[in-house]
Parts: sequence; C-alpha cells; structure tokens
Amino acid sequence: MAEKKIRKVLIANRGEIAVRVIRTCREMGIATVAVYSDADRPALHVRMADEALRLGPAPSRESYLVQEKVVEAAKRSGADAIHPGYGFLSENAAFAQRCADAGIVFVGPPPAAMDAMGEKTRARDRMRAANVPVVPGSPGPIDDEAEAARVAGEIGFPVMLKAAAGGGGKGMRRVDRAEDFASAWRGARGEAKNAFGDDRVYLEKYLDEPRHVEVQLFADREGRTIHLGERECSVQRRHQKVIEETPSPILDPELRLRMGEVAVRAAQAVGYVGAGTVEFLVDSKRRFYFLEMNTRLQVEHPVTEWVNGVDLVRWQLEIAAGAPLPWSQGDVRPRGHAIEARVYAEDPSRNFMPSPGRIEQLRVPSGPFVRDDGGVYAGYTVPIHYDPMISKLSVWAEDRPRAIERLQRALGEYVVRGITTNVRYLRRILAHPEFQSGQYDTNFLARRADDLKVVPDPKLEELALLAAAAFAYRKDEARANEAAGQRTPDQPAWRLAGRRAAMARGSWQR
Repeated sequence: MAEKKIRKVLIANRGEIAVRVIRTCREMGIATVAVYSDADRPALHVRMADEALRLGPAPSRESYLVQEKVVEAAKRSGADAIHPGYGFLSENAAFAQRCADAGIVFVGPPPAAMDAMGEKTRARDRMRAANVPVVPGSPGPIDDEAEAARVAGEIGFPVMLKAAAGGGGKGMRRVDRAEDFASAWRGARGEAKNAFGDDRVYLEKYLDEPRHVEVQLFADREGRTIHLGERECSVQRRHQKVIEETPSPILDPELRLRMGEVAVRAAQAVGYVGAGTVEFLVDSKRRFYFLEMNTRLQVEHPVTEWVNGVDLVRWQLEIAAGAPLPWSQGDVRPRGHAIEARVYAEDPSRNFMPSPGRIEQLRVPSGPFVRDDGGVYAGYTVPIHYDPMISKLSVWAEDRPRAIERLQRALGEYVVRGITTNVRYLRRILAHPEFQSGQYDTNFLARRADDLKVVPDPKLEELALLAAAAFAYRKDEARANEAAGQRTPDQPAWRLAGRRAAMARGSWQR
C-alpha cells in the first residue's frame, strides 16, 4: 500500500485518550476534530482540538456509540481519518468497515482482523486451531440462560461470564455458586449491552491465583509484526485494572520470549495491522493461557512507551497511512521499569462510589520521569455518564523499587479539590508488602481489602471544611466585587468558615 498523507483526524472518543491523540497529532502537524455529547461540551478534548462537533445527548448510546453520527461528523469536517481511542467503537468491525466504505482511514486493524480477534470466542477458536492453550470455557456466546447455567455446571464453579464484544472489565462477572448464576447472567448482559451495544456473553473457567499479563503488538501492512514486551496488569478491582507495570515481576527471559512469539503468531494468523494486545492468564506454575486479544490501543500503553522510548500513537497514525514499521524485533530493547496508576473520581472510603462534580482546584505531579495523561482541568465538572477515570499517572525509573518510590512521590503531589479521588488508595496499594514483593495476583485487592481500606480522617475532614469555606467565601466576594465594579479591603475569611462549612461539606480532598 502506498503511503497516504493524513491531514486531519477525527477522534471518536472523549477524556484523556482524546487529549492524548490530539497531542501527538499536533506534533505531527495533523489537524484534529473532537466530537462531544451534551455532557462533554466543556471537556478538555473539545477545548484542545482544532474543531469540535456535537454528536448528541449525554448517554453514549445516543452519541459516542452511534456510528452514523461519527462518520457524518468526519465527512462534515473533512477529516480523512478516524482514531477511535479505546472503548466505545474502537473494537467494532462494522464501524471500521463503515469508515472504509466512506473513504475514511480507520486508525486500527482491518475489519476482517478485528472481526476475527475482537470477538472473543472466535479468537479462542483460532488459538485452539493454532495449538495455543486457552482457558476452558464455552465454545461461543450463549443466548439462553438455562443453557448457560448448564454449561457452567459442566465446567465447574467458579466460572467467569464475559462480554463477547468487548473488554476493559465491562460485562464481566465471577460466579462462585449455581444459585448466584441467574443474577450474574443478567447483570453481565446488561452491562455488556450498555458498554458495547452487544449483550452476548460467554463462559470461562475461573483460575485460582492467576496473573494477568499482556503483550503489546505492532504490525504494518506488509505483514511485519513485532512485540514490544509485556505489561503486568494483575492489580484489579472488580476486573478493572488499577495499576499496571512493565516488565512483569514474574516473567523470566524464556517465558517472555515464548509469550511474545505466541502473540506475534496470533496477529499474523489474521493479517493484523496496527496496535494490538494479546492478553494471557499465567497460573501459579507459570503456565500461560490465551485470554483474548484487544484490537486497539490499551489504556496502559504509556508504560510500554516509557521503557521503549516510543510514541505508539504516532506509530498508529504512520502505519494507518501506509508507512512500514520503523523497528524490527531486534530493535526492541526495553530499559528500566515503568508503572502506571489510574486516578478515578471515586471515594474508596464509601465503597468506591463515583464522585462526579466540579473540580475547584487541580495540581498534577511533575518532575523527572513523571507523566500525567489527564482529561480534566480546574473548573471542569466531571459528568456522571461515563467511566470516572480522570487521568493516568505513570513514571519511569532504572528499576522497580525506584519506580515504586517515584510513583509514591508523584501521587503525594496530586491535589484535587472539589471531588474525591482514589489517590490515597493508590498510595496504600504501592506501600503494601505484597505489591512491593511482586508476588501478587488478580485477587490481591480483594484479598487485602482490609489492609488497603481508606478511612476518612476526622481532623482532615474538619480542616477541609474550613479550607473549603474560606475558598468559597473568597470566590463569592470576588464575584460580588466584580459585579459592583469596585474593590473592597480583604476580610478574614475564617470568620465565616463555620457558617459555610455545611455548604462546603465534602468539597476538598487531597
């Protein structure tokens, strides 16, 4: 394929990944188009892009998931490519085909490869045919609840219910007992429908003490495929990754080589192009099993960029335009250790309840080898309609102990006022002996829930109320003075702190 110059990219996503793509496009001299729902009109990605077009109401099924609206926005703006980010339509083969039919470059794999590997049960079949070990499970999605319950009984509890059309922990349920199956089945299907527009689910046997290790792939249109090492993703809460790192603490060179070779074979078998990730489960005896392939860029891609010194989004755009891979496998020489922590607008002390609301003040960490991929700003209101992740904080260091220390330091600099975040929870994870030893598995957070519990500090809450009240008073006074067109001498805000404390409750957190 001859290389084609991409001049304008529409980013069919929101939040930090849309901001991430915009930044690389700007470095490459590519114009950008943001799309937004009504809830995202003031979002950072909308402000940063060269153009922005409305998709529809806040619910994603009426905006970001509506293929016709996204393609029409690309046509209206004159965009010659669409970058889907992750989630939403990023693994939808029909959407990739719709882009191709419209003459728009889809920054991702061909529809056929996406269909082969993006649909989880079909990917498992291909791996079986290639003699790659897979976790025991149903041969395909099951539509009937009674039939699914029967298959679960044959496999043996515990089992996992998984969305056939997506990943990222959505539409996933662990079921330990037959009597819990019906409610888990309905919950998994409902969540899969909301997240991917497809309620099909399949079953897998649940493995004890598994590690979740994934391999980053890249392939060009000439069939050249390489892997860029692995990522350890076993720190998970409710099947949603919380902290990722590379290299994995448990892989030795031999196992790393074998997993990388299997991942590359899997991609080549379906004519894969672009960025993709093959996910494996590794048991306590270090036997690995194919789990699924994510046919898109991953949330945790920054750690791979850190250790390899590359920009994976730039590679995506160049390969989508027809350029060859800039590296061969021999060029891949990872260096040091990188860790990423996902910062969520949620309250760990209240069962991780989402904490939408206005960010009154934001100070993100900085310093040597610290990177914050964020999608918010001071004054922005975090909406209730989408995933509550507001940023990804990642660091690099010469080795794992130093990387842990650096991430702890960086998290200690994170200040968010107006909403509650999981920053304190992340620091507790990093400080836990089990994490520091590297000998943890996907049950770590659940098993150590009591150790990791975040309890509100009454003294800090009282201080927060006073500080928030003073902040609110100053803000109101400034607005009043501005409206009156005059200045008045400063007044001691602490005198009004008590009466304003109730109004400001819960609006300060560090």
